[in-house]
Amino acid sequence: MSVFIIAEAGVNHNGSLETAMQLVDVAVAAGADAIKFQTFKADKLVTRTAAKADYQKLNSVTDESQLVMLQRLELKYEFHFQLRDYCRSKGILFLSTAFDFESLRFLVDEVGVEQLKIPSGEITNGPFLLAHAQTGKNIIVSTGMANLSEIEAALGVLAFGYLKEDRPSITAFQAAFSSDAGQSVLKNKVTLLHCTSEYPTPLAHVNLRAMDVLQQVFGLSVGYSDHTEGLVVPIAAAARGASLIEKHFTLDKSQEGPDHRVSLEPQELKQMVAGIRAVEQCLGVSSKTPQSVELENREVARKSLVAAEEISAGEYFGVKNLAIKRPGTGLSPMEYWRLLGQRSQRAYHVDEMIE
Repeated sequence: MSVFIIAEAGVNHNGSLETAMQLVDVAVAAGADAIKFQTFKADKLVTRTAAKADYQKLNSVTDESQLVMLQRLELKYEFHFQLRDYCRSKGILFLSTAFDFESLRFLVDEVGVEQLKIPSGEITNGPFLLAHAQTGKNIIVSTGMANLSEIEAALGVLAFGYLKEDRPSITAFQAAFSSDAGQSVLKNKVTLLHCTSEYPTPLAHVNLRAMDVLQQVFGLSVGYSDHTEGLVVPIAAAARGASLIEKHFTLDKSQEGPDHRVSLEPQELKQMVAGIRAVEQCLGVSSKTPQSVELENREVARKSLVAAEEISAGEYFGVKNLAIKRPGTGLSPMEYWRLLGQRSQRAYHVDEMIE
């Protein structure tokens, strides 16, 4: 199955519709399946005194609050319709991550997004998780900063919401998660993304093997959201079996803003997509059999039992008169020990294949 590639524009439009449109063009040219933005009202997302993360301080004006920074990075609601329609005309899926209840309703009820994304920071936001599931949409869940028990708790809320249960409670969420119906709806609706919520993520902290754990524990489709610099890690994640890859990209890494530094530039995004598509061709199936393209090489590369010297009819085969040489069109060398001590049925010249 093809890896679904989300080109994460995020807030790298810096509040500009023109830049957002250019980002769409870049994602299309790279061959991504979807482009994703972020939708929020800054005053509903953070308090006036909320501090910026260290990476945000490094890549933005340092004397402003997180609230002021995010206000500059809001994607205006009216821009969404133009971007959605532009994406449709270009044949790429428009997605956006909601960070508050109002933005979630806007994306679902007015923009009509086909799929939802829950960011890592919201995985313990039970009411917000429930509101997502109650839309009935397919959901991608990032699991940065989370342990397995927190992920299970989040999935319980989602199962409860999908099943349209009433009277939400921790016990009800656990029951929904454990039920056959809950497990079935989660498998049909939810994709988990492994990620490390550090920007940029040091390679030693990527831990791609966590994808295996997520799949084994929860049995859901598992992908990878990347915050490393460069394109090696997302390609490696695809090789490890990620069903979905999400990667930030930008028009120019040198721009001011919190996410530009860890984003790919246009040519790099194109290279990443090409690398993932190449990996897909390499993965094959879960069996070990000769490939059709190598069958004709088998006779050339393998060896056969041949006469090491002139052999007379009735002479015993032994270590001195038997050799193993190419091509592999004769008796397999696996028959060597069976022949030792047997009489030759006919005479052989040097290098002639033993029958």
